[in-house]
Amino acid sequence: MNVLTPRLHRPSDAIEAALDRLVPIFAERAPAYDRSGKIALDNLLDLKEAGLLALALPHDKGGTGIGVTEISKIVGRVATGDPTTALILAMQYLQTGAIARASGWSEEVRDEVFASVVRDGALVNALRVEPELGTPARGGLPATTVRREGGRFLISGRKIFSTGSTALRWGVVWSRTDEETPRVGQVLVPLDLPGVRIEESWRHMGMRATASHTIVFEDVEIPERYLVSLKAPGASVDEAVALASWHAIVIGALYDGVARTARDWLVGYLKERTPANLGAPLASLPRFHALLGEIDALLLTNRALIEHGLAREAAGERGDADAGLIKYTVTENAIAAVGKAVAAIGNPALSQDNPLERHYRDVLCGRIHTPQGDSALGGAGRLALT
Repeated sequence: MNVLTPRLHRPSDAIEAALDRLVPIFAERAPAYDRSGKIALDNLLDLKEAGLLALALPHDKGGTGIGVTEISKIVGRVATGDPTTALILAMQYLQTGAIARASGWSEEVRDEVFASVVRDGALVNALRVEPELGTPARGGLPATTVRREGGRFLISGRKIFSTGSTALRWGVVWSRTDEETPRVGQVLVPLDLPGVRIEESWRHMGMRATASHTIVFEDVEIPERYLVSLKAPGASVDEAVALASWHAIVIGALYDGVARTARDWLVGYLKERTPANLGAPLASLPRFHALLGEIDALLLTNRALIEHGLAREAAGERGDADAGLIKYTVTENAIAAVGKAVAAIGNPALSQDNPLERHYRDVLCGRIHTPQGDSALGGAGRLALT
C-alpha cells in the first residue's frame, strides 16, 4: 500500500477496549507529568503492553498496518487523556508507517527497527528542526553533517524540538553530507551511541511532558547501512514531506481532543458550581447554554473537517493545501473553544487546581506545528491563484 493511499477503517474493538481502559488512567497521571515536565513512561509502557506502539507496522512485521484514519482516531482519543503521550504516539505511528513504505531503506535496517519496536516498544521519531534553520518545511539545507573519514561515517549537529527525546531509541535525522555537492536526506541514528547527548532545553508553557529537548550529535559514528536516504536535493520526494497531509490531519485531531476534554470539564463544572447568590447551578443560566452551543459548534466543525480530510485521503486525492487548511482551522477552533471556556468562568479557569488551565496551555501549542498558519493560508492562496 502506498503511503498516500490509506484505508478508511475505524480502530478495532480490541483497540477501542484498550483505549477505554487506558485513557482515564492517562488523565489521572497527566497533572503530575505536566508539573514535572517528564515523559509519562508508564503511559508508554501501558501502550506497549496493550500492543498499541507497533500498529503502523505491516502485518508481516508484527503490526496491523493502520492508516491515517485509525491513527487520527487513536491519537485523538489518547489526547483526551494526555496530549503529550498522544503526540509521542502520533510521531511513532507516522514515522514507523513512513519507514514501512519508504524507498532507500534496506530490508535489513527496516527489520532491525521494526524488531525493536515489537520486542522492546522502541520509539522512533524524525529529528529535523535546527536552531539556525528552523523548520525544514520553510526550505533550506540542514547544518547537521555526515562526513567520511576512511571507512568511518560520522554525524555532527543538533536538533531542537525533538519530541520524546529522552524516551526515543531511534532518530531519523535530516542531514547533509560534507561533499562538494552535498547529498541530503535521512540518516538513522541509534540514540544510545557514544557522542549523542540531550540538552534539556524544552521549557515551554504547554505540552511540557513531551520533553522536546535538543539532541546533540558530536562525531557520532554510524554504520554505512544507516545512511538510508541521502540524495541530491530535489532528486526524489522526501518521505517526511510526502507525509505532510497525514501529519496535518493527525495533529488537528490531537488538539481537537484537548478541546473536547476541556469542554467536558466545563460541563461538569457548570453543573456542580452553585453560587450562594444564585441558589442554582451555573448550568441553569441561559448565557452558559449559549456558550456551550458556541463551543459545540466549533467542535462539530472540527469533526466535519477531519472526516472530510480523511475521506479525501482514503480516495487517494492528494490535498496538501486542504490538509494544511484543515490543520489550521481545527487547531484555531480548538483554541477558540477552550478560550471561550476560560473567559466564561474567570479565575477558576486559570487556577492550577483545575485542569482547564493545563488544557488551555496545551491547546495553544497547536499553532506551532507544521504547517503553521501563515504557511497553510499562503499555500492555499497560491494554489487558488495559479
